[in-house]
Amino acid sequence: MSDNAYADDSYEPVTNRSEIVFCYDAVDANPNGNPLSGANRPRIDPETQQAIVTDVRLKRYLRDQLDDDGHGVYVQNVKNEAGEQSSREDLLESRLRGLEPEDWDFDDLDDEDEAKLREEVFGAFLDNSADVRYFGATMSVDMKGSYEPFAEHLPDHFTGPVQFSPAKTLHPVTENEEYNSLTSVIATGEGKEQGGFDLDDHRIQYGFIAFHGLVDEHGAADTKLSTADVERLDTLTWRAIKNQTISRSKVGQEPRLYLRVEYKDESFHLGGLTRDLDIDEDRSVPTDELRNVREFTLDGTELVSRLDRHDDRIARVRVVASDVLDVTVDDETYTAGDEVGEHGFYDVLRGAVGDDIVEVVNVYDEAAATMPE
Repeated sequence: MSDNAYADDSYEPVTNRSEIVFCYDAVDANPNGNPLSGANRPRIDPETQQAIVTDVRLKRYLRDQLDDDGHGVYVQNVKNEAGEQSSREDLLESRLRGLEPEDWDFDDLDDEDEAKLREEVFGAFLDNSADVRYFGATMSVDMKGSYEPFAEHLPDHFTGPVQFSPAKTLHPVTENEEYNSLTSVIATGEGKEQGGFDLDDHRIQYGFIAFHGLVDEHGAADTKLSTADVERLDTLTWRAIKNQTISRSKVGQEPRLYLRVEYKDESFHLGGLTRDLDIDEDRSVPTDELRNVREFTLDGTELVSRLDRHDDRIARVRVVASDVLDVTVDDETYTAGDEVGEHGFYDVLRGAVGDDIVEVVNVYDEAAATMPE
């Protein structure tokens, strides 16, 4: 715990480390365009032909979902009353509006007052900035005006206790060349013919993307990350892909598997759980012919095997799988059951780590309970 740790005695920080596997797929979509490519082409590893999605892209989805849910978000793209892009100063002031400058005599603060003010500023900012509690933020703001004395009590940056690594698809992808150049069917002006401009439109045909994330219990107190915040991730990630990919180039992406492994022991995690996932090539069509999830089968054999070997260190596993995702483990294929909330993969996990350790996430019922009051 650092000097920036939140000192409120009523705050209960996260005590267990978690490791996250989050998979979603993209059909005829551009999961993460590269603006430096000149045409916002999908990011693709030139050696392996795997599509790449940055952690920044995923965090943007999560921040937008937090904002839509009514949780305060500091890092956001908003305009002020004049229609101009809000500055960091504007955004920070909006997060500190619960504080009243006239309540403080900033020129006559003793050590006790200074400590109290610092905690008030930390509390107000972090209570109103859910994204900072998860991912941290840089706080280098040259603030002026009545809120300047408050800003001076914030650190230069908050290090986020929740971090995701850049993700890759589990297989090579193919760009859909048929969409590369489209023309508008609307004339660009009076007296002009239709099809007056080209649209750069680069997508991949299919990609199964696997993100790896970590929740660091040691950094949680620095941003006031709570157990409720961590449990909110169990539904936030799923709903973010459902709700924040409804734009022309992003539509076609769906969550397929979420798994959060919460460990018993301090400072312990297995690491790299997404590298234990693979495409089952025997039960999937050839990768250059993949077009949707029904032609794809996930091989979870190594993942289940590692969890099984370390089951004595696992406190619980929170999991949800898509009803159209097939998973193989030890050469057996597991699919969704007849009832909502059933999947053969859940039973495999229960067999590996214990019935009472595996908890199936009910995304929408649980999400409702995590909304702000």
